[in-house]
Amino acid sequence: MTESLTTAISAARSALEGAPDSVASLADLPDDELVAALSEASAVRRILDARISLYAGEVARRSAPSLAHSGLAQRRGHRTADELVRVATGSTQRDARDAVQAGVLLLGAEAAGAAGPGGGGVADDRGLGVAALELPEGMPPLPAWAQGLVAPVRRGALSLAALQAIRSGLGQPTATVTVEVLRGAVEALLAEASTLDADRLYRRARDLRDELDAEGVAEREAERRSARSLRLHRLPDGMTRASWLLDPESAAIVTDIFDRATSPRRGGPTFVGERDAALAQRIRDDERSPEQYASDAFLALLVAGADADSSQLLGSGAPSVRVLVTADDLRSGAGVATVEGQTAPLSLPTVERMLCTGTHTPILISGTGQPLDVGRTRRHFTRRQRIALAARDGGCRWAGCERPPSWTEAHHINPWHSDHGRTDVADGILLCRHHHLLVHNNGWRIRRRAARPDEPPGDRYEAIPPPTDALHADARQTPLDLPSRSEPLRRALRPALVCAV
Repeated sequence: MTESLTTAISAARSALEGAPDSVASLADLPDDELVAALSEASAVRRILDARISLYAGEVARRSAPSLAHSGLAQRRGHRTADELVRVATGSTQRDARDAVQAGVLLLGAEAAGAAGPGGGGVADDRGLGVAALELPEGMPPLPAWAQGLVAPVRRGALSLAALQAIRSGLGQPTATVTVEVLRGAVEALLAEASTLDADRLYRRARDLRDELDAEGVAEREAERRSARSLRLHRLPDGMTRASWLLDPESAAIVTDIFDRATSPRRGGPTFVGERDAALAQRIRDDERSPEQYASDAFLALLVAGADADSSQLLGSGAPSVRVLVTADDLRSGAGVATVEGQTAPLSLPTVERMLCTGTHTPILISGTGQPLDVGRTRRHFTRRQRIALAARDGGCRWAGCERPPSWTEAHHINPWHSDHGRTDVADGILLCRHHHLLVHNNGWRIRRRAARPDEPPGDRYEAIPPPTDALHADARQTPLDLPSRSEPLRRALRPALVCAV
């Protein structure tokens, strides 16, 4: 039996190896034949996936825990059937596990069909039957109403992913949605399966279940809501990945915010008002990728929201993060720092930017390794000063930026540590996080100057670009004007105009 099975698989492999596999051989192929070949190749893959899963399931049966060290996997030096399948197929651990799980499912369904109403089943000469297989935790056996899915999978008409989609989408029988009703639903979905991929097939199965069981919609809605979660995963390279599983109601809110932040970069609506059109153009012209822009937008919303309403958080106010850095490094401007709880180092320009915001607390370390309690007491801009800055600047003062005051950070024009900058309103300016990063990390400087005779009264703020030539670092740079966005301030600086109105 083994020899004939191996021979059959080898013959199929030889036939596939003879199929065209170069660009030159495909270039003159008619469109219809190309699409037909793609469809046939997919059918072959479905058959192979089913066969591999069956073989993997049989490996699992012969490696049942009850056999201990005499099991197939154990005799070949593997701890589990998953490991044997992974090594034999050269696949990933996840793919091997999926193949074993699918094979166990198919073998179990076959045994249930062979047993019939009277029980029994298939067993080998050691008395080891399919019942000895242990389904993975959280993976129930294929129910009776879904047995009609097994044959299409075995002959390659239905993929294993499609089987799981139908099974999951239709759910469990109830008093109103009986086993017979679900069998009929399976037949209806099989008739459509050839034109639907697994994702669309799952949605179709779910929609069909809702049509059959309208009274259960609220219960399934509650189940989806209870599955919501947010997890953070720290990666070895110092980055952190957020995994956010959203129920439909929550997803609608998050999706709306995401679309508003990124739609101009993704071909969003163009028939908008004059103000929105200008904002959309600025988003399109932004140098950040849509993903980076969305990340920065959500982070700004989180910081602003935590500062506005901390009722669901332990502690109050905006996030407070501790930055660990040696006093010598901060004084000299050379070296690195770290954020408490993170592993990746930070550059000193980034530390200077963080210390401007008031949401980061520096912990200075002396040369002896002891924390130092140093620094001027007014490193952070006070709430009253922030109110004054918001009234004066009207939001981020960078040219063309329209971030409101609640989305900004207060920047010390003269760095607080290296230049002993004062925490005064006159020496502060509001910048959004993106432009605050730009100033500190890209070598920009901001200066304050008095108005010239030909200008309205009041201080002026300018951004000085970084030198373009390291050999001429003192070369004159054309400054970028940073006008206030505060309309009341502009009116106050033009009293003659106000009186004339």
